[in-house]
Amino acid sequence: MSPPEEKITREQIEAKFRDVTGGVTTEVEGVKSQALAVGLAVAVLTVAVVYLVGRRRGRRRSTIVEVRRI
Repeated sequence: MSPPEEKITREQIEAKFRDVTGGVTTEVEGVKSQALAVGLAVAVLTVAVVYLVGRRRGRRRSTIVEVRRI
């Protein structure tokens, strides 16, 4: 025989949902801060590389004009 059926209340569902999501929320906050730091570092590195490549390319393609007085 099966045990008598108990009705599941809204409070029980909410409590179980909080238990399940409670651990996940703390982990997400930790990972979010790390992801933000890594994303910021990648963005700064990308801007620096683009700047240096553009600067080098500008030096190579620039024309040198000599002006001489007679």
